[in-house]
Amino acid sequence: MSENCETEKEVEKEQGEQQSNLEGSEDNVESLDAKREDITEDNETAETVEEKKEEDFKAKFYYLAAELENSRKRFEREREKFVKYGNERILKALLDVVDNLGRTVESVKSDEDEKIKNIASGIGMVHEQFLKVLTDNGLEKVDSLGKIFDPNFHEAMAQQPAEGKEDDEIVQVYQDGYKLNGRLLRAAKVIIAKK
Repeated sequence: MSENCETEKEVEKEQGEQQSNLEGSEDNVESLDAKREDITEDNETAETVEEKKEEDFKAKFYYLAAELENSRKRFEREREKFVKYGNERILKALLDVVDNLGRTVESVKSDEDEKIKNIASGIGMVHEQFLKVLTDNGLEKVDSLGKIFDPNFHEAMAQQPAEGKEDDEIVQVYQDGYKLNGRLLRAAKVIIAKK
């Protein structure tokens, strides 16, 4: 009987050890589950961080792409403007030459000498050719005589009474005005009627 008791004690002891091993295993399983949850949370956090970095990168990329496109358009507008108005200073300086040619033709037009008339005719042709070249390059004469004064295109030099004319109507042009591609290059100097 004593052997039976000892066997029973050994069996109980084994069962106790198995029970404690089982409890230890459950603790290990719980510990593993906790570690697995931590790893999963870390992975999710890492994925979230990566997603945020990717979104930031995309936002910066789109911003830079838009900025590049805006710069390209701005450069294109400035280039067109330069091409359109780049020769403005030269044309403005040449207007004085055109005026002088016109004054020369007017001053010698009434001369009776045949040689002078031929010279005036030649100067008149050069004057017309000069105006045509300027017109072909975007220069346009401001229409003034008989028009109502417009401060955007005319500069009033004086006022004088004039019968049969409207108030502020241009009765005489001192110096022609010109526009370059629709933009005023030089205002016309005029005398306007005053009632």
